[in-house]
Amino acid sequence: MSLPSWDDVQPLALDTAPVPAYGAGSLADLLPTLVAHQGVEGFVPVIPELAPADRNCVFLIDGLGWEQLKAHPAEAPFLTSLLQSSRGGTGQPVTAGFPATTATSLASVGTGLPPGAHGLPGYAVRDPDTGQLMNQLRWNPWTEPHAWQPYPTVFQRAHEAGVHTAQVSSPTFEHTPLTKVALSGGTFRGRASGEDRMDLAAKQLAAGDRSLVYTYYAEVDGKGHRFGVDSDAWRGQLMYVDRLVQRLAEQLPPRSALYVTADHGMIDIPFDDASRIDFDEDWELRAGVALLGGEGRARHVYAVPGAANDVLTVWREVLGEQFWVAGRDEAINAGWFGPHIDQRVYDRIGDVVAAAHDDVAIIASEREPKESALVGMHGSMTPVEQLVPLLEVRS
Repeated sequence: MSLPSWDDVQPLALDTAPVPAYGAGSLADLLPTLVAHQGVEGFVPVIPELAPADRNCVFLIDGLGWEQLKAHPAEAPFLTSLLQSSRGGTGQPVTAGFPATTATSLASVGTGLPPGAHGLPGYAVRDPDTGQLMNQLRWNPWTEPHAWQPYPTVFQRAHEAGVHTAQVSSPTFEHTPLTKVALSGGTFRGRASGEDRMDLAAKQLAAGDRSLVYTYYAEVDGKGHRFGVDSDAWRGQLMYVDRLVQRLAEQLPPRSALYVTADHGMIDIPFDDASRIDFDEDWELRAGVALLGGEGRARHVYAVPGAANDVLTVWREVLGEQFWVAGRDEAINAGWFGPHIDQRVYDRIGDVVAAAHDDVAIIASEREPKESALVGMHGSMTPVEQLVPLLEVRS
């Protein structure tokens, strides 16, 4: 199975939405492939281009999409030099998964499962037990983590199989529910500075004959949200993370593979009424809607009882050719959330799911003032959001 073709995509028709390459080249396929090569039972090498290594390190740079990286060679000379190494030397990206957002993608990375199985199918989704929106990045309101996401992580299974397993990240993430359900297993090592993380990741990689190490950097995403993906602040972060990757690459112990990837890309949305459609000021979009979930470019829409079909009809009419708009079953059957959906996840998905095709977003200025003010956004299935690098360095 190859990556989706992006060039022939037409708006609106659901069968033209570029569905992520689940089971062949998505973020959910990375760790299962690596640990299968390390001899961990129960996994198969799903991404066939990746060669075995005894020691594997995954460095996830939040928000660094394939398209953004290719567009900024001057700011990222080392990363640019690795572009042809991506996806096992094919020079190709992998796909994030839908929605292309941090909580969903980190859960896919850590569990090795698509969103329809791990159950974090968006930034904010309805909890069927309470009827409330549950923000899966901030874990608000509190929900018992392992009831929400019951599967063991790949890290846990690798650790149990005797692989030295570690996560090296900011200390603030050590005890978060998202870390518990998506990235736990082995040891967590908190380090505040990027340089310290790189140095410690290399040491953790060398600590076992078979090792699996994960490290993370957030501020490329942070600056993109606040200032945009072509701002001086964003470019400065790209320059910094380029040096971090080189620092780690130069310290790899023998028999190691370093994979540099991301959870999603990002796109700047203009500040005008045509580009930012305000749900809170649009009576047609609000009609029959009980809850608005997701985020600006990937919305979960929950209808009042009996209104789902009407809401779907209106959203398709109002949004025209700017969004792929699907009913819940249509989105599931199209494979947006993966090849199958666990029953516990079904009602977390919106009655209507809207994924942006154009450079637009559905904001909610009153309900979501902070999110609505972001410059850079992500979530949908467009190449700029969906395609992420899988750069490789070997020792």
